[in-house]
Amino acid sequence: MIELKNVTKYYKTANGKKYILNNVSQIIPSDVNVGILGRNGAGKSTLLRMLGGIDFPNSGAIISPNSFSWPMGLAGGFQGSMTGRQNVKFVCRIYGKTDAEIEHAIEGVKEFAEIGDYFDMPIKIYSSGMKSRLSFGLSLMFDFDYLIIDETLSVGDKNFQVKSKKALRKKIENCNVLLVSHSMPILKEICHAGIVVNAGQMYYFEDINDAIKTYDKINKQ
Repeated sequence: MIELKNVTKYYKTANGKKYILNNVSQIIPSDVNVGILGRNGAGKSTLLRMLGGIDFPNSGAIISPNSFSWPMGLAGGFQGSMTGRQNVKFVCRIYGKTDAEIEHAIEGVKEFAEIGDYFDMPIKIYSSGMKSRLSFGLSLMFDFDYLIIDETLSVGDKNFQVKSKKALRKKIENCNVLLVSHSMPILKEICHAGIVVNAGQMYYFEDINDAIKTYDKINKQ
C-alpha cells in the first residue's frame, strides 16, 4: 500500500507556482500494477520520483512499507564520469551485494543492455536511450516490491522492446509496477489500475480502462 497524506508539490516559475499535486490524499492499494497517465508537463515523472523517494513533497507525506526501484527510465542517478560497468558495481555495493553477486549483476546488465563497448566508457557520452537500457537492466538485478518505470519500454529497436517486455513480465511475477507510458496497449497489457494526473490533482481508478477513458476526455478539452 502507498498512502499520500495532504501532499503538495510545486515548482516556482516566473508566473508563480506550478502545482504538480495540490493537497492530495490518496491510497494506492497493494498488489496492483498501476499505470500513470497525464498530459506532458502534468507531473507524471515527478510523481514517480516522489513515490521512489528521490524527490519530496513541499508539504504532506508519502507513506509506504514497500521498497521501490529507482525510476527505470530516468537515469539521472548515474555518475557521468564513471563507466557503465563502474556504475553497476557502485550501485551493487550500495545495496550490499557480495563480490560474486556483483560479478553476476555486471554480466547480466552488460548482456541485457546491448550497448557493446560503451559499457566500459563514461556514461556522460551515452545517449538517453543507452542510459535507459542500462538503468532497466540494472533494476532487473534487484528485488523490489515496486518497479518504477518511466517510458523505458519504448526505448530501442523492436527486438529490444520485445525483450524488455518479456523481462518485465517475468519480473512482475514477484513484484508490482508503477508505469508511466503513452502507449495504451502496453498500459492495458501490464496494468490493472490507473492514475490520471491533471491540474494539480491525481485520480485513482481500479480499472486501467477507466483511467484511459478519463485521460482521453482531458485531452479533448
